[in-house]
Amino acid sequence: MIIVTGAAGFIGSCLVQKLNEEGYYDIVLVDDFRSLDKNKNIEKKRFSSKVHRDKFFDWLDTNHELIQFVFHIGARTDTTEFDVALFDKLNLNYTKEIWKRCVAYGLPLVYASSAATYGLGELGYIDDHNLVDKLKPLNPYGNSKNDFDIWALQQDKKPYFWAGLKFFNVYGPNEYHKGRMASVILHAFNQINETGKVELFRSHNPKFEDGKQLRDFVYVKDTISVCYFLMHHRKDSGIYNLGTGQARSFLDLADNTFKGMDKNVKIAFKDTPEDIREKYQYFTEANIDKLRNIGYVEEFYTLEEGVDDYVRNYLRSAAYY
Repeated sequence: MIIVTGAAGFIGSCLVQKLNEEGYYDIVLVDDFRSLDKNKNIEKKRFSSKVHRDKFFDWLDTNHELIQFVFHIGARTDTTEFDVALFDKLNLNYTKEIWKRCVAYGLPLVYASSAATYGLGELGYIDDHNLVDKLKPLNPYGNSKNDFDIWALQQDKKPYFWAGLKFFNVYGPNEYHKGRMASVILHAFNQINETGKVELFRSHNPKFEDGKQLRDFVYVKDTISVCYFLMHHRKDSGIYNLGTGQARSFLDLADNTFKGMDKNVKIAFKDTPEDIREKYQYFTEANIDKLRNIGYVEEFYTLEEGVDDYVRNYLRSAAYY
């Protein structure tokens, strides 16, 4: 039996599909399941049961002997939310309780951290445990993820195998429900359909031209491939970056979205909203040497390949993965 928290969400539902494709059907989905839009992500998935996140710990205490692996993907991910208490409850403390039970019951654990922990990248984007407590995230979401990473590294008692994955800018199918937090590709696709053009944020940093802001965009199918690898690897515990290792521009992203839609490129620029302008990341790029060094050899989708697959095989037909 495999646990997937956040199972009705973006990455979680894609992970369930990956497990199904590999022949795993005894999966317990954990989420709040109140969102009809999110529930569409799991309509055609095969699984053994669903457990509400508020009842999960009692369920786990009763059924832990049946469990082989825990993927804790669920989290509050809104980077514009500033309710620290909410992040403490849903991200920090909830993950602590999962960790403690994985220790007590001898369960391996993979949990979702985030590249948001790196802030403006003052110390680079290296998944070195010695740097974790020195990082300066830019918002409560990033703080909640980094606070847990710090706490995990301080624990004397750890799961026999554990991995925290610092997801960079993940995009791909099953993010229809995410609203403002959806990838720029989904927003671009919708804008192109509605207006024939894409509006990108203007640069407010003299070091970067408009549209030349750089991010490590990673296709969701790569993130779940790494999760699947770790489920079988079960050694070399630690915190790992999960990106492609190659920063690309928003202009590249927009150009490839137009290409996937078979439309002519038309791009305009607008000011970055003031509520995020001072904390806007102009460059992110995952150092993935650590992941490679433990034996992950699969090639990542290029931005061209990932956007083409996403746009042609999912967005154009409003399909789910």
